[in-house]
Amino acid sequence: MLGLFRALKFAAAILATALMVVGVSTQSRAQTTGTVHLKIAKVGFIVGVGGGSGTVTYHGKSYRVSVSGVGLGTIGVSAVNLEGTVHNLHNLADIAGVYNAASASVAIVGGGKVATLQNEKGVVLKVHGVQLGLEASLSVSGMTLTLQ
Repeated sequence: MLGLFRALKFAAAILATALMVVGVSTQSRAQTTGTVHLKIAKVGFIVGVGGGSGTVTYHGKSYRVSVSGVGLGTIGVSAVNLEGTVHNLHNLADIAGVYNAASASVAIVGGGKVATLQNEKGVVLKVHGVQLGLEASLSVSGMTLTLQ
């Protein structure tokens, strides 16, 4: 059983590294307009529910945001601290919305997470971080950011 956990953790680390290399090697046409820091907790069995909070820095000022979301195909309990860049943010109000990304991931104890998320207004979040806990998912999930 311990060997399975190690193999899954190793596979998650390789996947995260590959995604980071692909993300770094491709040039983005999106203009970096800010930074984002998010803390999210998630729990689920088939349907996962998550929530959290964070900050978005835009034009040198930090603004608090809340995070909520639902994912299908999730089993487990996890927490993740994400940080990254915001692209195509031309008006602070545009940060609010539903961000979508298709994902397939497994994280055990200290798995890496890398994601590119986009909302309906064209704002793109490129985030990375470490996930703690045990979660397996194969899902298309949405994350909603709301300015506080």
